[in-house]
Amino acid sequence: MGENKRDFDKAAATWDENPARLALAQDVFTAISGKVSLTGNVHVLDFGCGTGLLTRQIAPLAASVTGADSSRGMLDALTAKAAAQGLDNVRTLLLDPDAGERLTGSYDVIVSNMTLHHIETIDALLEQFYACLTPGGRVCISDLDPDEGQFHGDSTGVFHPGFERQTLRRALEAAGFEDVSDTTAAEIMKPAANGEMRRFTVFLITGGRK
Repeated sequence: MGENKRDFDKAAATWDENPARLALAQDVFTAISGKVSLTGNVHVLDFGCGTGLLTRQIAPLAASVTGADSSRGMLDALTAKAAAQGLDNVRTLLLDPDAGERLTGSYDVIVSNMTLHHIETIDALLEQFYACLTPGGRVCISDLDPDEGQFHGDSTGVFHPGFERQTLRRALEAAGFEDVSDTTAAEIMKPAANGEMRRFTVFLITGGRK
C-alpha cells in the first residue's frame, strides 16, 4: 500500500471497538445479502478483511470464507475471533497487491469492504478478482463515494478520496464483469478531517462473471 502504509498491525488490537465501524459492517453485510446468495456450497473471499467484521457474518452461511489482508496483525485477530465464535470454515491469506503479490484461488463470491481506497492500482486488482471468480460468480465492492479527502483524519496509505460510482462501474466492465450495478449500502455520520460533522455515504457495486 505504498511507502506511507498505515500501521494496521498496531491498529488491529482496538479495531473492533469503534461502534461506527461495527454498524458499517452490518449495513454492508445486509446490502450484500440482498444482492448475492451466500448460503450453501459457496466459497467466499473477503479481500481486505481486517479483523473479519464482514468475514465473521458470512462464515455461518457459506461453505468457506478466506480472509485476505496485507496486515498479519489483522489476520491474527481474525483467526482468534473466528475460533472464539466456533467458526471452523475461516481461512486467512496474507497478501499485499501493492507489493506485487497476486491473488490466486477460486471463489464463488468476492467481497471487499472499505479497502479499495487503500489500493494504488485498481485496474490490476479488478482483473485478478475476475480471474479468481468461478463462472456465475459475483464480486461485491463497498467503498466511499467521493469525500474530498475528508473521511480519514489520517490519510496515510489512502490513495483514493472515494470513488465516482460510474467510473468504478466502467472499470469493472473493462475487467470483464457483466450486469454491473450500484446501490447505497450505508451512511456514516462522523467528524470530517476539517473537524465538522459530515454524512459520508458508502456504495455497494456488484458485477458478475459469465
